Amino acid sequence: MKKKVLLTGFDPFGGDKVNPALEAIKQLDGKNMEGIHIVTQQVPTVFHESIRIAAEAIEREKPDVVICVGQAGGRTQITPERVAINIDDARIPDNQHNQPIDDPIAADGPAAYWSTLPIKTITRQLREAGIPAAVSNTAGTFVCNHLFYGVMHHLAKNNISARAGFIHVPYIPEQTTETGAPSMSLETIVKALEIAVSVSATTEKDLVETGGALH
Repeated sequence: MKKKVLLTGFDPFGGDKVNPALEAIKQLDGKNMEGIHIVTQQVPTVFHESIRIAAEAIEREKPDVVICVGQAGGRTQITPERVAINIDDARIPDNQHNQPIDDPIAADGPAAYWSTLPIKTITRQLREAGIPAAVSNTAGTFVCNHLFYGVMHHLAKNNISARAGFIHVPYIPEQTTETGAPSMSLETIVKALEIAVSVSATTEKDLVETGGALH
């Protein structure tokens, strides 16, 4: 029986016309890999609404693995996130003009949730495929971290055994033509997500090794 992997990706925000997370998951929607079927869900870059949409997709699809994908402008690598923290501290407003500052995401939730994805194995496999990658120790305090925490909290509260976590991806070149910021081709990002999906669905125990440390 095939394992089902749910990928989520945000719509554009902060003045950008595209979001590489969304563009990448669009290319993977419905894809069948060896023993794996991928489904996707677009989520809004909006506090709380993003969690609601993702939770509905989890309940509908009943995936074995959930990988939320988001844009981290300025990063040069694919970065699986280690931890989600229970705080919203928005530097800019979301797409519905909400800008929470120092607010807990879930008043009844723990301070943090660890990713349950095999983040070290993903990082190694990406590097072996020639794709720059490192484990990140901060998903920020905007909607990416918000969704990461919200998904983990939903799974925990409802005793859902799916593995889950978050992966940040860099800008794609069309977003950086005027700024010179780091970017990565959409083709490479899609390949990276395929590897992450495969590793997450088939790797039971993660590696214990240095995987990089973005602060």
